[in-house]
Amino acid sequence: MNLIFLGAPGAGKGTQAEVVSEALNIPQISTGNILREAAKNGTEYGVKAKAAMDSGALVSDDIVIGILKERIAEDDCKKGFILDGFPRTVPQAEALDAMGIKIDKVIEIAVADDTIKQRVSGRRVCEGCGASYHILYKPSKIEGKCDKCGCATIVRKDDQPATVLERLAVYHEKTAPLKNYYEKQGKLVTVEGQEEVSETSKLTLAAVGA
Repeated sequence: MNLIFLGAPGAGKGTQAEVVSEALNIPQISTGNILREAAKNGTEYGVKAKAAMDSGALVSDDIVIGILKERIAEDDCKKGFILDGFPRTVPQAEALDAMGIKIDKVIEIAVADDTIKQRVSGRRVCEGCGASYHILYKPSKIEGKCDKCGCATIVRKDDQPATVLERLAVYHEKTAPLKNYYEKQGKLVTVEGQEEVSETSKLTLAAVGA
């Protein structure tokens, strides 16, 4: 089964993609990871991607899709794959279709913006060991200190309220229209994100028939 996972930043799409990846034994393909891997391996498209990344430019859609085609031609994708982080726009989805990459289902993890803001703004990360906490759902024993190593816990730049609002605005403008695109194809399945991650996972697994 070939899947795409959609969801606003902070909705937990990556976590759910991981759950399905393990359940169906198919790889979760992150665009960032495969770009870096292709650049490191020096494939035809990898060389082009490295040149773009080294110059600080965005990697063009045709290069990303070329690298995706190389990746999904590998043996571990024979039973299917999960695209996590691509496509991000309707033109990218159209390019994916034009290159003959077949998608069976598109899973949207839907979480209200206000809930995302609350989730993300409460995240804390240890400066020392990188352990993660949440002031409501997973607080450290001593506020502001890591349970594991005692270093300070901080708010990451990506989790700052202004950054979260900016990322959500970009998602609604550029990525949310993908829902309509795939709904017209009869491929979109919406999973309502629950307060408990495990409950969302049950709904997600049911959506893919796992």
